[in-house]
Amino acid sequence: MGKQKTVWDNPADLIRHLRPDHPVMALAPTVLQDRARQFLTGFPGLVTYAVKSNPDEAVIRNLVTAGIKGFDVASPWEIDLIGRLAPRAARHYHNPVRSRREIAHGLREGILAWSVDSRSELEKLFEQVPPQVNGQGVEIAPRFKLPVLGAAYDFGSKFGATPDLAAELLGLVAERGYVPSLTFHPGTQCTDPIAWESYIRVAREICDMAGVRARRLNVGGGFPSYRAMGVEPDLPSIFAEIRDTVAECFGADAPALVCEPGRGLCADACALIARVKAVRDGTHVFLNDGVYGGLTELPVIGNLDRIEVLTPQGTPRTGKRSGRVIFGPTCDSIDRLPGELALPDDVAEDDYIVFHGAGAYSVVTNTRFNGFGALTRATVMGFA
Repeated sequence: MGKQKTVWDNPADLIRHLRPDHPVMALAPTVLQDRARQFLTGFPGLVTYAVKSNPDEAVIRNLVTAGIKGFDVASPWEIDLIGRLAPRAARHYHNPVRSRREIAHGLREGILAWSVDSRSELEKLFEQVPPQVNGQGVEIAPRFKLPVLGAAYDFGSKFGATPDLAAELLGLVAERGYVPSLTFHPGTQCTDPIAWESYIRVAREICDMAGVRARRLNVGGGFPSYRAMGVEPDLPSIFAEIRDTVAECFGADAPALVCEPGRGLCADACALIARVKAVRDGTHVFLNDGVYGGLTELPVIGNLDRIEVLTPQGTPRTGKRSGRVIFGPTCDSIDRLPGELALPDDVAEDDYIVFHGAGAYSVVTNTRFNGFGALTRATVMGFA
């Protein structure tokens, strides 16, 4: 018997040979590494990957191979994952609310960078975490928020201090001898570079109010992925806006910069392959994946319309496209994608829909509700 193929040319090649009956998340390592290098060469500071967006071990290992040396971790599990897969990498524990047990875990693991957005959480850090660990300064970065601007949804509804409170926290951090820094998150899927400008300007105001020079400024995530046909993200313009605004606002006192992209790094390196279960009366299309699986966030952030429809032989459907209501496989009426998706009129049962750019907030949020959701992984050389 010949050696079984494990790496496919593209999703069509995989479909043609395997005809999978369960959803498949196809990862293209070359695409992931290319995107990582785009950040490493374009962003004017340290690039850290937000593990929560896709903690798949193959993703982490490929990012390390590409040169990523820092990770934004939000839980003890993520701390341990990166400690195992990338033991030399920096780990920033930037979930600003933690139990005392979680703080103790981070301290045991040698975490040197923390964020905070309230007096009570800062006091917990002061109680447990010394200003230096093994001779290295411990960074505490107050996280601040502003009204959402140009983002798909607002992270500030859950996290972030007002600028006045952030200035108070920054002053306390410096007074206690910790490394004073600032952090913010402009929101997810920010396609407009201006989303970062106002935050950077307010960061300078916070430093002035506190009378403290921030050592580092973490400009968060929010970097967009390629979700809509013809609207490819302009990352170089975002990097330039961040660099220029920091130079204008801080001048010679500019803090070192950090970013923590999640979807901006991993989303476009993956494609979700779902099979058509049925086309009900020629109108509604039912898939073997939905909002309880790899398409969890679509009702919140909107549809991925970078899709292609392939026959079981891996050839494209070419019929005229029209809007269809798309349902997932479960016996739950909310298992439906928002609005409609434009699908070819000749879409049929057992066809496959390939959702390009589905690598973020999909693998990690997949469930087995109703017995569905047996998501498998595969490796492809690319998506063409």
